[in-house]
Amino acid sequence: MEAKENGAVRVIDGPTNPMVTPLLTDLYQFTMAYAYWKAGKHNERAVFDLYFRKNPFGGEFTVFAGLEECIKLIANFKLTEEEISFIRESLPGSCEEGFFNYLREIDCSDVEVYAIAEGTVVFPKVPLLRVEGPVAVVQLLETPVLNLVNFASLVATNAARHRLVAGKSKMLLEFGLRRAQGPDGAIGASKYCYIGGFDATSNVAAGRLFGIPLRGTHSHAFVSSFMSPDEILERSLCSSDGSSTCEDFVSLVQSWLSKMQWSKSLGGIFGETNQSELAAFMSYALAFPNNFLALVDTYDVIRSGVPNFCAVALALSDLGYKAVGIRLDSGDLAYLSGEARKIFHTIEKEFGVPGFGKTSITASNDLNEETLDALNKQGHEVDCYGIGTYLVTCYAQAALGCVFKLVEINNQPRIKLSEDVSKVSIPCKKRCYRLYGKEGYSLVDIMTGENEPCPKVGERILCRHPFNESKRAYVVPTRVEELLKCYWPGKSDKVREDLPALKDIRDHCIKQLERMRPDHIRRLNPTPYKVSVSAKLYDFIHFLWLNEAPVGELQ
Repeated sequence: MEAKENGAVRVIDGPTNPMVTPLLTDLYQFTMAYAYWKAGKHNERAVFDLYFRKNPFGGEFTVFAGLEECIKLIANFKLTEEEISFIRESLPGSCEEGFFNYLREIDCSDVEVYAIAEGTVVFPKVPLLRVEGPVAVVQLLETPVLNLVNFASLVATNAARHRLVAGKSKMLLEFGLRRAQGPDGAIGASKYCYIGGFDATSNVAAGRLFGIPLRGTHSHAFVSSFMSPDEILERSLCSSDGSSTCEDFVSLVQSWLSKMQWSKSLGGIFGETNQSELAAFMSYALAFPNNFLALVDTYDVIRSGVPNFCAVALALSDLGYKAVGIRLDSGDLAYLSGEARKIFHTIEKEFGVPGFGKTSITASNDLNEETLDALNKQGHEVDCYGIGTYLVTCYAQAALGCVFKLVEINNQPRIKLSEDVSKVSIPCKKRCYRLYGKEGYSLVDIMTGENEPCPKVGERILCRHPFNESKRAYVVPTRVEELLKCYWPGKSDKVREDLPALKDIRDHCIKQLERMRPDHIRRLNPTPYKVSVSAKLYDFIHFLWLNEAPVGELQ
C-alpha cells in the first residue's frame, strides 16, 4: 500500500518474512470479525493499546523493537482469494457469503497507528503501539502485531543487557544462527540483537537482508582437517603493498616459530607445537592475509595454538600485514586470555613488532550475562565476545508477554478488570510523555487523557500510580518528550513519521540506555522506573472501575 509522506507517495515494502500475512493470526480473530459483522458492529471505531505488564529477565527496562515489521504488515494488509477460500473452509458453514465479500474489501486504509520509536527503552503499562480503526479490522491485526513485537523486543532487550554487562569498549558478535528456533527465529534474532547493541553477526542471510556487518573465520573442523605443512602446495604470498613476493611463506613461518622457541623471554612456555594446526593456520593466512584470526583451542591453547598463531602473525607482519587475533572457544577464558596477552606483549618487546601486544582476543563458548559478569569480576583480557545460544533463544525468559487491549470504542472508554490488579487495563485514548530531571536522566513516564494539556517544562506536575492511591509524587521536568508518534495515518492528513534505517534504530537504542539512570539498568537489584498517570486520568480510571465492577450482595 502507498503511504503519504509530506505530500509525496511512497510504497512500503511487505514484511521481511513472507509468512507474515493476514492469515498469521488466531482463528478466533476471524470468528470475532464475523460476529462483529453479523451484529453490524464491524465498522465501529475502536482503539487498542499494545503493552506489556512486567520487564523481562528480572530487570527494570525493556527495549521496544518490531515496529518496522508491524508497519510493513499494516501497509500491505490485504486478503487474497485463496486466503478467503481457506477462511470459508475453516469457519462454520452457517457463515453468510456477505462476510466473505466484506473480507475482500478490507485493508488498513482506515487504520491509524501511533507508536513509540523503535529502539526506545520502555516500561510496563505504557502503550508501545496504539491502533485505531474499524473494530473488526483492528481485531484481525492483534495476533500478528503481538507476534512481531513480542520476540523482537525480548531479544533486543537481551542483547542490550549483554551490552551493558560487557561494557562499551568490547565488540559483541551474534553467533546464534545454528541454535536459534528455526530460520525465522535466527533472522529475527540477528536483526534485533544488532538493534540491542551487538556489532556484527555470523548470519549471512541477515547481513544481506539488513546490512548488518558480518564476522566469522573458521571452525575446529578446518584446523583438524590438516595433517602437516606438506599439504600446502601454493606457498607464495605477495606483500601487502605489492612490492615483493615471499616465495615460501611456510618456511618464513617456521623460521619465526624457531626464533620464538629459542627466545629467552618465551623460554619454557612451549616446545614442539602441533604441526597440523600450524598447517591450518598457514593455509588460512595464505587465503586471508588481511583477515587472519585463528581458533587456537583445538589442541592446546598455550603450548600450541597461541605460539602457532604468533609465528604466522609475525610472518605476515614481515610482509606488511597485521593479523586480527585469536579466538578462544573453551577452557578458563579469564586465565587463557591473560596468558595469551602476556605472550603478545612479550613478542612485541622481544621482536620489536609495534602493536602486537594489543592483538585482539575473542572469546566464545556458550557465553551469557552471568559469564560476562564473572569474567569482569575475575579480570580478563578479552576484547570481543561471540555469543549465541543464550542470546538468541532468550534462554533466561521464554516470552515478553505483550497484550493487546481494547481501551475505547465509539469514543466510549473501556476497561478490563481483574482480581489481579496488574492485569487491569488503563482505559481511553491516551497521550504518553517522558519527563526528564536536572541531571538529564528520565525520571518518570506519565500517561494523560488525549485532551489533557501537555506537561510543560518547569511546571509542577502531580504523577500518580495508576492503582495505588498512596504512591504519588510531584515532578518539575527540565525536558518533556512525547512518546507516541503517528507511524501510519491511514486516510487522515496526519504527518507520518519516517521508518529509520536499522543503524539509526541501533544508535537510538544506545543513546536511550545512556540517558537512563544507572540504578534503573544495573544488573543486580535495579530500581523500578516510575510509570504514572495524571491526576485527572487517575480519577477517571477509578470512576470507570467502580462503574463497571458489579456490586455484591450479602445475605
